Amino acid sequence: MDFVFESAGYLSGLGLWIGAALVLALALLFLFHGLGLWIWAVALVALLHAFAAPLWLAALLGAPMLLLLIVPLRRALVSGPVLRLMRALEFLPAISETERTAIEAGDVWIEGELFSGAPSWKRLLREEYAQLSAEEAAFLDGPVEELCRSVTDWEVWEQRGLSAETWSFLKHHGFFGLIVPKEFGGKGFSPAANSAVVAKLSTRSIPLAITVMVPNSLGPAELLAHYGTDAQKSYWLPRLARGEEIPCFGLTEAHAGSDAGAIRAEGIVFKDASGSSSSGSRGASATSRWRRSRP
Repeated sequence: MDFVFESAGYLSGLGLWIGAALVLALALLFLFHGLGLWIWAVALVALLHAFAAPLWLAALLGAPMLLLLIVPLRRALVSGPVLRLMRALEFLPAISETERTAIEAGDVWIEGELFSGAPSWKRLLREEYAQLSAEEAAFLDGPVEELCRSVTDWEVWEQRGLSAETWSFLKHHGFFGLIVPKEFGGKGFSPAANSAVVAKLSTRSIPLAITVMVPNSLGPAELLAHYGTDAQKSYWLPRLARGEEIPCFGLTEAHAGSDAGAIRAEGIVFKDASGSSSSGSRGASATSRWRRSRP
């Protein structure tokens, strides 16, 4: 006990700025490693003791920390009211059963290590990463390289879009069918090759890269290849691979940008009096949301 009282304030002579820098460095270190709340509490007590903090400051910082450490108390006084307020304000969109199923069906790969804040470098180094086939590498060094030389981001910005020549090149060389199976006229490339193509194009022009990326990711080709009927595959996949049909993804409105879950508009396909298919839409004030990936 004598040591505890005698050691109190042993860091108080460092000065305000040095002390603040020390506290900030410790906080960043704790955040990087994702340390638990109890470790933060112990560090807080140690710092208050080391800087001989007055009783009122210890109480001011200790009371909220104690509130957060006691789980039932935290849920009753902090987490619960905040969650009820967020629900009342409709701060977060509701998750449908389809969305919940999709979320729970997935898993993580090495990106889980990267986002953990404390990645296992041993796992990252020993992981077996996919390699490009000879055909995929030739496509990357051939048509992709030629396309990169023919497009500049400044010209795309000035024209507010890709040129007719660029669109023809994309269709002719099968850029819209990278993931379409070969038996349906596509390239049948691996996810690694698809990623490599988009990554290389993005170094030249982001709009160009996105134009290639969307049909090979958000488009219906992969869904059709896995779950489509034979008739659907035979009709749609060759047309998608040739670029005769360009998939679209309704994603932007007044209340949402790239957050598909926040979209409120609704698309409706119906037949008019003549029997022809037509389409309409409801405004962003509609309660339902439209997210459709279709040719």
